[in-house]
Amino acid sequence: MDVPSTAPVRAAALRRAARELTLVAVLFLAYKAGRQLVAGHADAARANGERIWWLERLLHLPDEAAVQAPLLLHELPVRLANSYYAYVHFPATVLCLLWLYLRRPAHYLRLRRALAALTAAALVLHVCVPLAPPRLTALTGLVDTGRRFGPTVYGPPDSDQLSNQYAAMPSLHVGWSLAVALALVAVTAGRWRWLWLAHPLITAFVVVGTGNHYWLDAVVAVALLGLILAVLPGPAATPAPPAPTGPPRPHVVPPPRRPGRRRHPKVPATADVRLRPPGRI
Repeated sequence: MDVPSTAPVRAAALRRAARELTLVAVLFLAYKAGRQLVAGHADAARANGERIWWLERLLHLPDEAAVQAPLLLHELPVRLANSYYAYVHFPATVLCLLWLYLRRPAHYLRLRRALAALTAAALVLHVCVPLAPPRLTALTGLVDTGRRFGPTVYGPPDSDQLSNQYAAMPSLHVGWSLAVALALVAVTAGRWRWLWLAHPLITAFVVVGTGNHYWLDAVVAVALLGLILAVLPGPAATPAPPAPTGPPRPHVVPPPRRPGRRRHPKVPATADVRLRPPGRI
């Protein structure tokens, strides 16, 4: 008997995977392009940055400088923080999406929708509220660690053609990392699965310590993601395997057993005695 080849099935799966990755990349590039549409509001963005900084002081949030100061004591920690900010955010998200696509398609679809909705909401906020990050707001006193120590993903803010640096709120670094961690917690088992939450916690520490975001940028990102996940439907349940087909097996019913006690062959029953002729015992 000929065994059907699995090459067409694998090729179709690879094409679907490439199409999904392309879709994610297009969404990311569309977000980047959309941020460029609202560039050129540096003065308003710096003024909003000062307002956010004062609002955090009114809310008694920790000072961002208190997070950055320990990093600046040695070059290695600040370089590690810059590298985490530059090289972990997008690759980690893509790897998670790829793994979920191959192993947990329902969770992949929900995560992809959540990331797309969060990115669209962030773009709306960037248009409505241009915001300079702490490293570009003189009132905060924070250092641009990327430009001073490297590596950095940004050029000069007024001539950067790849990104709009005056779009700090919300922090997609924090929002995406939290969405990825929650998806991985949902699809893994055991108490160690909660360690996935270290990714958004480290990300929040890094984006604040490098001067790229305020605390409120992370808070708004978490709030938006919570609303999106509350609205999105949960992952579809995996359908049960179909029942085996074929003719039904006949159900054989055993014959009923006759009630009564088993008699001893030498002891006559009462009914037999009554039926004997008179005079015979």
